[in-house]
Amino acid sequence: MHVAYAPKFLLSRGPDGGAADLTDNEKMVILKKITLESKKERYYMNLYEAIFLRQSVRQFSMTPVAPELLQRIGTFYEQIRPLFPGISTEIGITENVDGKHRLQGLFGIRAPYYLTIYSEERDRAEMNAGYICGQLSLYMVTLGLGSCYIGVSWQRDMPLARGSMKLIMTMAFGLPKGPLMRRANEARRLPVRELCVYKDEPVRWMTQVIEAARLAPSYKNSQPWRFVVVGRRIHIFSKKDGMDKPRKWVEFSFGVMFSHIAVASEELWLEVDLIRLENVSQKNFKNNQYVLSAIVREQTEGAFK
Repeated sequence: MHVAYAPKFLLSRGPDGGAADLTDNEKMVILKKITLESKKERYYMNLYEAIFLRQSVRQFSMTPVAPELLQRIGTFYEQIRPLFPGISTEIGITENVDGKHRLQGLFGIRAPYYLTIYSEERDRAEMNAGYICGQLSLYMVTLGLGSCYIGVSWQRDMPLARGSMKLIMTMAFGLPKGPLMRRANEARRLPVRELCVYKDEPVRWMTQVIEAARLAPSYKNSQPWRFVVVGRRIHIFSKKDGMDKPRKWVEFSFGVMFSHIAVASEELWLEVDLIRLENVSQKNFKNNQYVLSAIVREQTEGAFK
């Protein structure tokens, strides 16, 4: 692992994930209290609650944040268990408080900090990166920081590749100029009835997991996912767009959505296995293509031993 702080740092993780178990104080479901002296505000929330409050922030104050907060982000990244542990990733954080860095790319949002995630070029690399970034973005909300995905944006200190790692996504982040949060009903998302089909009467926790997935951000707010719930199984599909498999940014969006499912399941004391079912993958669907299935079950008594 290579770590270099101020004004920039990198954190790397090997194929085995390399993440130690979360301590009691760092677990995703434990309430966090962070005081931001620069704004005199306090936020009391966990990652699950952040799902319902997070919004994309595109206007930032160029005020620096405490170095300890940047350290927390790096530590949290190290503790995330990736969606596909066999894929190596690393992140970098570039400081831009003076506003001198001009990004090249589709979305040139001016922010005091940029987080970049790099990955091996492996199948599902974008989905894996999205899964990691989805949790990082939620964690930033618990720290009082806003963020926005800005695609593959770069400049001299943020190259498109680091050795065998390629740049997957850049996130702008920092203290927001305007509101950090919004209410869940203010999110521009499709209603559940347009995204999900329940084959049976769902249990309450299943509807809560689907709601968390529904609120996930996506590339150009495309909301490409569709869900079919059968008992304790969520079959997850992507809208067809003429490609054999989802485009890379769509794959990244699916990773973010899967992170919402994981966070919600942790909060609701559920266990989730993401698998690809052959009996579903071999079927031909007119408007959608099969991605994965989530097998959701309540934690058993043995989980507490």
